[in-house]
Amino acid sequence: MLINDLIKLNNLQLAGKLVSDELMLGIQLSRRSGIGTEFEQFRHYVPGDDPKRIDWKLFAKTSHYLVRESSTESNQQIRLLLDLSGSMNYAEAGVSRLQYAKILLASLAYLTNRQGDQLSLYTLHNGMVQTAVPAGKQSFQKLVATLELAKASGAWDKQAASIPEFGRKQAEMLIIASDFLQINDEWINLIQTIAGPRREIVLFQILGDQEMDFSMSGFYRFQDLETGKEIELQADAIRETVRQRSSDYLSKLEEALRIPHVRLIRTRLSDPLALVLKQFLLS
Repeated sequence: MLINDLIKLNNLQLAGKLVSDELMLGIQLSRRSGIGTEFEQFRHYVPGDDPKRIDWKLFAKTSHYLVRESSTESNQQIRLLLDLSGSMNYAEAGVSRLQYAKILLASLAYLTNRQGDQLSLYTLHNGMVQTAVPAGKQSFQKLVATLELAKASGAWDKQAASIPEFGRKQAEMLIIASDFLQINDEWINLIQTIAGPRREIVLFQILGDQEMDFSMSGFYRFQDLETGKEIELQADAIRETVRQRSSDYLSKLEEALRIPHVRLIRTRLSDPLALVLKQFLLS
């Protein structure tokens, strides 16, 4: 389903469900625990089983009704963090980075809730990480409602980011949705600080096609979405410079975050969400 169609639904919970359902239809096996299932074996269908668990593709090959047996890592802590810096308001083709991030996190929350793992939501605004929805009863519904109302604005203050102390008594996964644009290595420092052997960190870097390719031509007024400053430039005259600096920055970020227990997944606003999440679950 196209991201524009999901936005038009104006219902984040439904959008998350649709993406999740589309995703699970396209996945035959998942090797990951947490936000998904870990495949073990097939067995014959018996009365009382949910017919939805029947593998119909396997039925077409064998003429046997077989269902999947799977195990999950129970009670895993899944923490979602949404960047609410002003640059998240960047948009292309009617899709803002913030809208894309909201649906992405809502889809992951739907999968997590269905599996029964603990779910919580954090936001980053002005360089401060705050707990938006703690783990607990009805955290999924509260999380979706909080995402619906979330707005992005402002810049990352100069001081070092603070972050709630995460418990490490059990394995946990921290998923961050952001553009990871920075001036003084703010994101790199934060991630390196909180990375650890019992915390898997997954970074969804959401970028626009123009941010990656800069194929614009003509005269434009460019605005810094965090400070509001504007500048008028001829796109053709700066194209190669912008492309080179963009490539250099992304390479530097990728290299700095190539550390244990951290995964960087780069996606564009034009990428179908189900395919992005499939890459995450199967990689």
